[in-house]
Amino acid sequence: MQVAVVGSGPSGVYTAQSLVQQNLVPGVRVDVLDRLPCPYGLVRYGVAPDHEKIKSLQNNLRTVLEHENVRFLGGVEVGPGALSPAQLLGVYHAVVYCVGAATDRRLGVPGEDLPGSCSATEFVSWYSAHPDVTVNGAGPPDRFVRGVDSAVVIGVGNVAVDVARMLARGAAELMPTDMPHEALGVLAQSRVREVHMVGRRGPSQARFTTKELRELGSLPDAEVVVDPAELALDPAYADPSGLPAAGRRNVEVMRGWAGAPERGLARRIRLRFFLRPVAVLDAGGRVGGVRFERTLPDGRGGVTGSGTYEDITGQLVLRSVGYRGVPMDGLPFDEATGTVPHAGGRVLREGAVSPGEYVAGWIKRGPTGVIGTNRPCAKETALSLLDDAPALALRDVPDDPLLALCAAGARPVEWPGWLAIERAEADLGRSLGRGPVKIPDWPGLLAAARGETSGRAD
Repeated sequence: MQVAVVGSGPSGVYTAQSLVQQNLVPGVRVDVLDRLPCPYGLVRYGVAPDHEKIKSLQNNLRTVLEHENVRFLGGVEVGPGALSPAQLLGVYHAVVYCVGAATDRRLGVPGEDLPGSCSATEFVSWYSAHPDVTVNGAGPPDRFVRGVDSAVVIGVGNVAVDVARMLARGAAELMPTDMPHEALGVLAQSRVREVHMVGRRGPSQARFTTKELRELGSLPDAEVVVDPAELALDPAYADPSGLPAAGRRNVEVMRGWAGAPERGLARRIRLRFFLRPVAVLDAGGRVGGVRFERTLPDGRGGVTGSGTYEDITGQLVLRSVGYRGVPMDGLPFDEATGTVPHAGGRVLREGAVSPGEYVAGWIKRGPTGVIGTNRPCAKETALSLLDDAPALALRDVPDDPLLALCAAGARPVEWPGWLAIERAEADLGRSLGRGPVKIPDWPGLLAAARGETSGRAD
């Protein structure tokens, strides 16, 4: 059995792990394909650089990719102008798509596209050295924080907490991380002193984890400010005993911050609740703030508009209101859910199972859960594939799919190429007096994979 897994993030690697560790079908060989020359997906390019414990998950994923029956093939694109799903299915007995949810949800309000208003993911990709930033990013290196004294983060999930924390952290605390050197320098010069993190519902319904929330309160030279009047609007605030454990802990943490006197530290993170964005405000052709409508609990877990409004001043607006899957040419797609239709991970075309095609991760179930949620999701899909193996194995495919991929125009970066990138990033960090530092651009990564250079300092 030759299986392709498209995507080397947690869902893709967990799928590969389930395929080779189950003893249901002996000799399964898995090629893990990725558009990028680097593995690990959002663990490398989405987890904040100061979250060393979560980033250390790469070591677990690495063990899977070094399994004798698993092969990493980076730099292999599937989609328009590249390999199609039909081509892959002609090369492998089965293909599992683990391509995540690649775009952000929008606010759908006037002014959302003003300069200075962008998705939190764009900011995360910049400080995480995603190579697409140097291709698609417009404007100067400091475009996110130039002239910014106050930032407004719309959303109260873990990504919102991450970007708020990055804006409020000092450069000295980020120096030991793998943040690209250019981004580190920009944040060191940042004038941001106020970060507003705003949710349309109450504190008991915020999506961040308690661990992430507490980290905001431990930042040197930054304080968290919470308005007790907004917490009091939440029916669960007075008696959180009926909440799930995570929600109860979140309320307890915020209760400790509410109403505490401001200490006059260099930076403030203001947690705001029951405010719904209705417009991004124009100040001379770029962002000047956000207009919010005050919301009130509707008694059914939602909120309703109150007809009263508040403007929050800010020169940077980051929306962090969720992700959404995007269609892939050649695969069915449900626009309503932003996922590929499936039954137990088996791709459905017009309601019928498409033999040999599978999905796992966010493109299967939507952008829900944490990294660990991908493990049972991937296992379900892998077991479906292995159940189908007797029929799939009858298909005639090349003995070595790599040769067929190269014949179709792919130029894969194999595992030794990735190890060369790791060495180049370690060399780059040493030259800067730091630990390993990410190479932030496509030419630098590909040159490092070929052993031609140790990467660029920016």
